[in-house]
Amino acid sequence: MVSKRHSLRTVVVGALAAASLALAGTAMAATPAAHSTSPVVVAHKAQAPKAGITGTPSATSVRAWQLFRVTGKTTGLKAGSKVTLQQKQHGKWVSLPASAPISRNGSYSLGVKLGLKGKNDLRIVSGTTASPVFNVTVR
Repeated sequence: MVSKRHSLRTVVVGALAAASLALAGTAMAATPAAHSTSPVVVAHKAQAPKAGITGTPSATSVRAWQLFRVTGKTTGLKAGSKVTLQQKQHGKWVSLPASAPISRNGSYSLGVKLGLKGKNDLRIVSGTTASPVFNVTVR
């Protein structure tokens, strides 16, 4: 019984593979090569959602090492992936040890403590996607 089922499955898979190759071959032969690549590229661009992140601090001015929250929403990013807070230091973006997972509805919330006094330029990043820069002054 097992060998009969296995051989039937092999025949069906082989027939489906041959049929799909035959259909793909006729479709490729019927359409010019220049036209076959552009609709595929346009379809992928239209379907891919643009990734984006927002970031809003709970306070725009805090004392040194005072806890505040940064909340926001994401679009086009996978739930469960991490967002990380970055701070601009000496002209370079430095990742701080403040990260949070993205929830199923695309939101996140993370607690932050800053010690660098003065105006701090901050942003939220996930992979190559970054939020607009926001400021928090530490006094």
